[in-house]
Amino acid sequence: MRSANRKPRTFLGRLPWPERTVVTDALRTETVGGIVLLVAAAAALVWANTPASDAYASVRDFHFGIKALGLDLSVAHWTADGLLTIFFFVAGAELKRELVVGELRHPGTAILPVVAAVCGMAIPAVVYGVVSTTMGGTWNGWAVPMATDIAFALGILAVIDTHLPASLRAFLLTLAVVDDLGAIVVIALFYTSTIHLPALIGAILGLALFFHLHDQRRVHGWYWYLPLALIIWGLTYASGVHATVAGVAMGLLLRAAKDGEHGRRPVEQIAHLARPISAGVAVPLFALFAAGVTVSGDTLGQVFSRPEPLGVALGLAAGKVLGVFGGCYLAVRFARARLGAGLAWADVIAVAMLAGVGFTVSLLIGELAYPDPANAEYIKAAVLVGSLISALLASLLLKMRNTKYRRLYEEEIANTNADDTPDIPDTNGIDRQDGPAERIPDTGPQHPDAARGGHGPGAPRGLRSTDRASGSGTRRCWWTEVWRRWRLKSSACEDRATEVEVWPWTGGCGRYSPWP
Repeated sequence: MRSANRKPRTFLGRLPWPERTVVTDALRTETVGGIVLLVAAAAALVWANTPASDAYASVRDFHFGIKALGLDLSVAHWTADGLLTIFFFVAGAELKRELVVGELRHPGTAILPVVAAVCGMAIPAVVYGVVSTTMGGTWNGWAVPMATDIAFALGILAVIDTHLPASLRAFLLTLAVVDDLGAIVVIALFYTSTIHLPALIGAILGLALFFHLHDQRRVHGWYWYLPLALIIWGLTYASGVHATVAGVAMGLLLRAAKDGEHGRRPVEQIAHLARPISAGVAVPLFALFAAGVTVSGDTLGQVFSRPEPLGVALGLAAGKVLGVFGGCYLAVRFARARLGAGLAWADVIAVAMLAGVGFTVSLLIGELAYPDPANAEYIKAAVLVGSLISALLASLLLKMRNTKYRRLYEEEIANTNADDTPDIPDTNGIDRQDGPAERIPDTGPQHPDAARGGHGPGAPRGLRSTDRASGSGTRRCWWTEVWRRWRLKSSACEDRATEVEVWPWTGGCGRYSPWP
């Protein structure tokens, strides 16, 4: 029988070390990419509203490609169908990692971002439908306000210089990953007009070969996969399914198991390599040729008077906030959980407002929902207006809470975390936790093994070992006697071994190796 005094589950609490390092790497790249994205969007707006607007239209509509294969596309089309495939490939890889080793692998931790994302997609669609139906419009653009642009949101955080805690940033990242999955499902199911079965079967066979080479045979070498990926993309495009579906499918097929005892997970390694290309090149170029909206009194007037653009703007600015916040509230109440230390519901509202910044995927769905250039122009303007309102409101609330965030941020980067484990332990064997400095006792003449970091029978007494049973046999997890108060669990040590080395004299945490 469960104890009545059992502590409630904590949502949006401090992340464990292995998860924090991976999330930090992703957020750092996405933040830089977000700033580049902001610059690209601003450049598109300026270029489209100057006397050089004709040149902008000429470049955007310039066609090139292989006509015999049906790939004679405009520059804007290439960026939307081609470069955005890289973006969705990274999204698929991030989702695969989250499902296998990340926040989504346990129902207890997955419930908050999943429920928030689902509600954050459903409520904006409902808001769009209510507004459009009430004013006599159509339902074509119901999916436009569903998506969250994580790069744009993180770029805004960088510009306003706020110290948003890592737990909230990670929640926003996971929310956006689930959003991207929902968006690609919507594109595949609702914005595919005609299916060409032979090409679709060819794409599926290509994906099967991709999985066989990567997961079953474990073949290495980009020169195998890049041509295969291009073939899969071409067949997907020819099938009538939006070509970006190929990207997310290949991302989901990446292997999440480690390569060997000390190897990294391929899904993390490949996402790490592809993320700068996605955030720094693919998405900004798409924004450059998709966000070039003519800003005028007539355009803004149409946004607030026509049913479809108004539904999109309200869906982003109001529907996203209601959906994400409502989903979080329901998840916390349903799970009888609590928010992380130092966080309040105002912080969840701020993140929910930030989730209303829908740019890349919203613009893509807008182009699919409204092929007519005139209507697409108004929808793009509505996306920009709704995202701008969300960004301004979120920035205002985040700046009001920035003092609290700064304190939480300083606690996160302090040398101890919630379980009394130093994040960056002191050097020279000094233990910060026990008051006076304690050093590893001098054991006299050192065995040669000691010079190699303490691995072997001649290691000094300061370095101890314990047996650990694993699936592949007994292993040894080395730690320093000085830090006896915070001996790591074997599973945490194993995860941490793939991250950063923080103990230079022992060669890093969890250097697993058989006894010599």
